[in-house]
Amino acid sequence: MTEAARSPLDVLSDALDQTEAVLAAIPPDTLADRTPCGDWDVSRLVSHVVAAPRNFILMASGGKPDWSAEPPLPDDWTAEFRAGADDLLDMWRTAGESASSQSMDWQTAEMAVHTWDLVRATSQSRDLGPAVAQRGLDFMSAALTPEIRGPAFGPEVPVSADAPVYDRLVAFAGRDPR
Repeated sequence: MTEAARSPLDVLSDALDQTEAVLAAIPPDTLADRTPCGDWDVSRLVSHVVAAPRNFILMASGGKPDWSAEPPLPDDWTAEFRAGADDLLDMWRTAGESASSQSMDWQTAEMAVHTWDLVRATSQSRDLGPAVAQRGLDFMSAALTPEIRGPAFGPEVPVSADAPVYDRLVAFAGRDPR
């Protein structure tokens, strides 16, 4: 199957898998280190990422999660994230034809950018999926206007049009990939 033919759910699943792998490799001695995500340290960003799948589920059911909340860091953040990720994927699979590809693409973009943030903050050496980054970039390019960037996404950082897709994604999200 070509990358273009992959479903939004397949790419979201890949995004969640790569986030899980990055979470599993975070050394505990990096939790106080700064991240490219505003004033957040690794601990705060891990807490946010771990809570994200359940917050996405709450949103899909009409709830309003408090994205600014600082949930406690779970002892086994990787297992907690995986449980939430599995529930999120199950929700989308159950939705079938009524599943929102736009919502899945937004979730992919959120996971892609924050996974890169964690890789950068914890000095992990790993390749991140270009299909995940491309789907996230396509969504963000269409949906993230200057008026709604808010504190999570700074002004776009200029990069060349032929830069790797992950560099273009994070630059669009206001991070400097250099």
